[in-house]
Amino acid sequence: MALLEAKGGKAWNVWEGAIARRDPAALAAQQEHLQDEILYQKFLQFKFFEQWSNLRNYAQEKNIQMVGDVSIYVCHNSAEVWGNPEIFKLDSQTLEPAYIAGVPPDYFSATGQLWGNPVYNWDKLQATNFAWWIERFKATMQYVDIVRIDHFRGFEAYWQVPAGETTAMNGEWVKAPGVEFFEALAAELGSLPVMAEDLGIITPEVEELRDRFQFPGMRILQFAFSGDPNHSYLPHNYVPNSVVYPGTHDNDTAIGWWTTASAEEKQHFAQYVGYDRPEDVSEINWELIRMALASVSDLAILPLQDLLGLGSSGRMNDPSVNAGQWRWRYESSEQLNQEMSDRLGWLTRLYGR
Repeated sequence: MALLEAKGGKAWNVWEGAIARRDPAALAAQQEHLQDEILYQKFLQFKFFEQWSNLRNYAQEKNIQMVGDVSIYVCHNSAEVWGNPEIFKLDSQTLEPAYIAGVPPDYFSATGQLWGNPVYNWDKLQATNFAWWIERFKATMQYVDIVRIDHFRGFEAYWQVPAGETTAMNGEWVKAPGVEFFEALAAELGSLPVMAEDLGIITPEVEELRDRFQFPGMRILQFAFSGDPNHSYLPHNYVPNSVVYPGTHDNDTAIGWWTTASAEEKQHFAQYVGYDRPEDVSEINWELIRMALASVSDLAILPLQDLLGLGSSGRMNDPSVNAGQWRWRYESSEQLNQEMSDRLGWLTRLYGR
């Protein structure tokens, strides 16, 4: 971080060659030159983790578990890639990503999603018995109780797009050693308190990997009402080892979804919950909350925006749009009022949550 600021925010691979490639003498000189800035960054990070640890200890006293997210990929301009370039597919001359991570065209985008992250060199990782990944999990487990693995399907096969492409359409699926990795992780950590984000293009091989290690997958109610009674996201098709959401951070709020849902989706939903017509559904957010809590899924996660009854203005993230995301915050503790607490408490007791 001290170097990044000293270099005006420029990516590490365009710094002086000796520093970019971590020459020990060059790094020692920079440590001497930037010692005050380095100490400042250490202080910031120390205070953050001190405060987080205090928060986690408080949660544990209240018997509350915390879920942390491990995104499968990291940013190219990060300490992880600068410090471990050999485990990423980089151009050997420029140290730019040779391939970019993403997903092919799907529900969220007609041209796919091009994330910009470098993909892993899994052969190199496997040669070290996945040491970098194991350390990443160990570090995460110091601060959370359950790990949600983002883009779980990438551990079975990942979509890589040649550098220079402007969309994710011209990529290819590449197999990853998911079984070997999770076996190594379990051998090191024992029990794996993991939730699998298994959305998107999910193949039987991905499901087999998930189920082999008994990771709960995700069920999204907003995706369920296509009219197909066999849809895996309809509650009557759930298995207990799953996590149900009305919608995730990538979806619109429940009210926002209802506003833009098709007539067929609305009719299917209305009939599914016992109404004759969509017009009879008065509080779609609480209908979805009740449905999630009433399901057999072992875990139910409810967006605060749905508890607050917010429309699309409360949406957290739109995966197809880069700018202006992840800005939503609830405004004050007064929004978390007694009426909401009583209603949620009643449903929680009613369904044994």
